[in-house]
Amino acid sequence: MKLVIVESPNKCVTIGKYLGSEYKVVASKGNIRDLSTRGKGGLGIDIDNNFAPDYVIPSAKRKVVDDLIKEKSKASEVYLATDPDREGEAISWHLAQVLKLPVDKTKRLEFHEITKEAIDEAIANPTTINLSLVNAQETRRMYDRIIGFKLSGLLQSNVGTPSAGRVQSAALKMVVDNDAEINSFVPEEYWVITIETTVEGKKVKLTLDKIDGKAAKIKSKEEAEAILKRIGDELDLVDLSVKKVTKAPPFPFVTSSLQQEAFRVFGFKPEDTQKYAQKLFEGLDVNGEHVGLITYIRTDSTRLAPRFFYNHAKPYILEIADERYVGSLRNPKSKDHTQDAHEAIRPTGMHRTPEIVAKYVSPGCAKLYKLIYNRALASCMSSAIIEQTTATFMTNGLSFKASGSYTVFDGFTSVYKNSEEDDQKSLPKLDKNKKYMVSSSSSEQKFTKGPDRFSEAKLVKMMEEKGIGRPSTYATTIKTLKDRGYVTSSKGILTPTENGIKTTKALEECFKEIVSTEYTSNMENDLDKIASGEESKLQALNDFYQPFMKKFAEATDILKNKPQGICPKCGKPLVMKNSRYGSFIACSNYPSCDYKEPKPVTDLGRACPLCGKPLVERKSKGKTFIGCSGYPSCHYIEEKKKAIKHVATAKKEEIDPSKYVKECPRCHTGHLIVKQGRRASFLGCTNFPKCRYHEWIEKKGNGK
Repeated sequence: MKLVIVESPNKCVTIGKYLGSEYKVVASKGNIRDLSTRGKGGLGIDIDNNFAPDYVIPSAKRKVVDDLIKEKSKASEVYLATDPDREGEAISWHLAQVLKLPVDKTKRLEFHEITKEAIDEAIANPTTINLSLVNAQETRRMYDRIIGFKLSGLLQSNVGTPSAGRVQSAALKMVVDNDAEINSFVPEEYWVITIETTVEGKKVKLTLDKIDGKAAKIKSKEEAEAILKRIGDELDLVDLSVKKVTKAPPFPFVTSSLQQEAFRVFGFKPEDTQKYAQKLFEGLDVNGEHVGLITYIRTDSTRLAPRFFYNHAKPYILEIADERYVGSLRNPKSKDHTQDAHEAIRPTGMHRTPEIVAKYVSPGCAKLYKLIYNRALASCMSSAIIEQTTATFMTNGLSFKASGSYTVFDGFTSVYKNSEEDDQKSLPKLDKNKKYMVSSSSSEQKFTKGPDRFSEAKLVKMMEEKGIGRPSTYATTIKTLKDRGYVTSSKGILTPTENGIKTTKALEECFKEIVSTEYTSNMENDLDKIASGEESKLQALNDFYQPFMKKFAEATDILKNKPQGICPKCGKPLVMKNSRYGSFIACSNYPSCDYKEPKPVTDLGRACPLCGKPLVERKSKGKTFIGCSGYPSCHYIEEKKKAIKHVATAKKEEIDPSKYVKECPRCHTGHLIVKQGRRASFLGCTNFPKCRYHEWIEKKGNGK
């Protein structure tokens, strides 16, 4: 028996069916090891020993590992078939370490779609573990552990907010900056003047373009009224421009563009898009067959495999249309920050049409599949040809314009249209030798608009453009910002909270690099160099660690001694202090002056049911409760059952983040920390008692 190890149990049935009875397919259920919290600072990294990692097998994965060891002992050969990215490569390496498989000889299967053709090809052409990719993932994990633990502890002790991170802090700054732009924007008044004329029985609207040869800029009602009086009864057609424009088809989706389009069309949040896409990739039952419906979903490349274009797309286009609609296989130039490790997201076959698939899958999966299918099909089709007409009319030195267009050849737009585009309206036939009468005129007051708030999809786009994070991290980064209470999301529109703004301001003041998009982007570039073998893991970590720790020490000094105002009792500076109940602001002249400010409250983004003012999280004698911000005018306090989630969150925030081991795998809002039981230490969730998840701590040496 040959053993094949994949990440997700959902893949086992499909891949096992394709491989046959000679193979057994089992799942690791994600990674089986992670950094411990042992050693200096609880980092699980021996900084002085060339950043040697200390890995442990979480207790939740012990049974999985034991089962894998048993299956391995019965197998004649082991294949590692984890996901085709850095994280997947690292998981294969951890499996090889724990199962005692030779890293340089164990066969690694790589497939970008779960179809029989792709699986057979992977089996016929196995590779081995790419240690450069493993080193890149391990470096990223160490970056995130060091930055996360150090800065989270700094914020918790001196600012009172829960966490910071390499990617999340840079992403949060973009949301905070966007909010500041919106708040500082001052709208300016302007007026738009339009007239109507009739051509061949059809009304045509014209917009004022120029006044005496200069661009029309009308800033007041008085100016608008003066222009209206100047308009004559007749119009001269002075220019008529007709041109044909070729409109190229869009490229197929990458992770970020899929998340953006799914939000625009369906209102899907990025995490929902990824959830549906994961199901489509891993495989669903369609017409009696369990099959992967789309290719790998974490990609930043828009290229398509020649095999797909020539064997699937082109023949299908010829079935539904004719030769005129067949496009070409395009090879787009790689942009900065693009890894180009996988082809674009596309269907695994063209004959599984959206109409067929919709009968067998959930509505969310059906919608996303149709979007992916149509976009990939359109990308293989010919360009559309649009005829655009622009007409310029004059009356008393005033220039008015009208435009129209119509489709000469629809090309790819026969299967994929962008609803953001205006409906095409053609102009009736015009004649330069004719006079046209003004049938009506009007003016409309308008105001310039400030920037829109970022949607979750827009933030994904910004992260991609700035090189912050990678396709696999976009959705999880936004989820982290929401879970930490740094942003709120209403129908996918992001607004920073008071804590989000406070955290960004504190980091900008004391550690500007960490919220800089350039800093984070440069680290991503370093990871890319490690992945390609251009740079060593040790060199990258050494270049990062010493400058980071120097800045960290400076930031600690700044925040620790930063005045928080003037004491109203004695006039001395107020400073941030710590107690077992958390941080608070008090007089620096203590004990001569015992003044201290009440604990700052956290706006929960919900309204008081009695008076409508915001509900806030408060603390009294170490206990957390939710009450109205209108106190003492309003005495509303939320029931304990409703408040338990926020109480748990508050308790989590009191804990030094340097003690965090990892995110709780059950509730995903808490962290596992070392706790002392009656007989032994264990890892427990900071959201206890709502979340009672725990893991036993492995003895030193296990899992190594």
